[in-house]
Amino acid sequence: MYERSSVAELAEVLRSGLDRYSIGGKLPSSRALVEQYRVSPVTVSRALAQLAAEGLVVTRPGAGVFRARPRTAPAAAADTSWQEVALSAEGGGEIVPRSVDASGVMACLAAPAPGVIGLNSGYLHPSIQPERAMAAALARAGRRPGAWSRPPMEGLPELRDWFAREIGGTVAAADVLITAGGQSALTTALRALAPPGAPILVESPTYPGLLAIARASGCRPVPVPVDAEGVRPELLAAAFEATGARVFVCQPLFQNPTGAVLAPGRRAEVLRIARAAGAFVVEDDYARSLGHDDSGPLPPPLAAQDPDGVVVHVRSLTKATSPSLRVGALAARGPVVDRLRAIQVVDSFFVARPLQEAALELVGAPAWPRHLRAVAAELRHRRDVLAGALRRELPQLELPPLPSGGYQLWLRTGGDDSAFAEAALRAGVAVAPGRPYFCAEPPGPYVRLSFAGVSGAEELVEAVRRLRAGLGGGLGAGLDGGHGAEPGAGLDGGLDGGLGGGLGPDA
Repeated sequence: MYERSSVAELAEVLRSGLDRYSIGGKLPSSRALVEQYRVSPVTVSRALAQLAAEGLVVTRPGAGVFRARPRTAPAAAADTSWQEVALSAEGGGEIVPRSVDASGVMACLAAPAPGVIGLNSGYLHPSIQPERAMAAALARAGRRPGAWSRPPMEGLPELRDWFAREIGGTVAAADVLITAGGQSALTTALRALAPPGAPILVESPTYPGLLAIARASGCRPVPVPVDAEGVRPELLAAAFEATGARVFVCQPLFQNPTGAVLAPGRRAEVLRIARAAGAFVVEDDYARSLGHDDSGPLPPPLAAQDPDGVVVHVRSLTKATSPSLRVGALAARGPVVDRLRAIQVVDSFFVARPLQEAALELVGAPAWPRHLRAVAAELRHRRDVLAGALRRELPQLELPPLPSGGYQLWLRTGGDDSAFAEAALRAGVAVAPGRPYFCAEPPGPYVRLSFAGVSGAEELVEAVRRLRAGLGGGLGAGLDGGHGAEPGAGLDGGLDGGLGGGLGPDA
């Protein structure tokens, strides 16, 4: 059983049985609970910790776990209505009022309820995370001399050098800053490069976390459509000219959510256009380690082909390891490095040294390349299983070209994407509606199906079966009508073509 579900289920069983014990009465020992419910000691420990956090039990080291005295009724709620006035006045003098909306990000971070299959996660399932290698790396890191002392503000020199070599080209260790993951790096980059009120060019569709960063900074995201070969250079040039923007954020490799790879003929053109506009390209290389084992040689980062300091490169270890390994890098050249460093120091001082030391141990171990190969093979297998199940169980749906890297399929629905997601959830499957991936009016309704966060191929097959069964319970209604669908088209209209149509103005 998936550990998270086991913990929740055991906690509920223990919670419902607490009335059998008097106040202060002792619960069975952890060993007895392990034997009674046939779960692991870790599951018992976490379930009891959950009950303790709820104030239902008290843990006394060496003595056991006891039923807690019921809490007294809370005092009358404080009057916080004044905050509505204070917060609404924040944007009064701003050109583009700040909008802190994390709903698109939280939809991908939210843990599915017990029994729900999560096709919304952007992280590897624990079964394919390098948990043993990470544990060993952390243990070795903790024994390093000075492991708990303050690190250099820019990051450990050895780790900066590793990232520089991974990026390639003429990027050197001095050009790299260690960050607390990719989201932190993107936040630092946008704050350093774009003042409040400034336009920021973004791919359309794009990662919701980027749109949240831009809006929270008071910047105005401006969409530039992508197709199956990445961002369209002619539209990028037009957007620079129309807006005067000085920043373009893109994911040239396995773009999220479309999976597109920037075509070879467009790479130099994107750099040329940005250089002519006097603008920076923020390259979010989030999926460099997530190529499938049939993807062939990957194109180098844009930063490795940039002689003029146009590219600010973002890289992270998180996607290929664990959501808790928050270690990433920013790479840039020229005066902008000083500004990036200053913003990061003001925000967070530095990344915890033990985490940096553990990252060094992990990427330097013989198990690291083996892990990457295993992830590549597993992601390819899951991609093929999910696509095959969709073709078999839902033949009405037209699949897009399968991506050669990343962890998602981007499907166009025949109707409202929010209704699709709600109906899927009722069927026991969590998917990500496509609307949060667009910063302007979506050209069509889409959903993103992720195959990274489930326990295995069997769960993917079961998810599609549930979606198929859910057609009779409302999922079909979510595909009928809305967003320009033909009345009554429903599934016959198809999830037509992934990237095809709708992503460009001339579709």
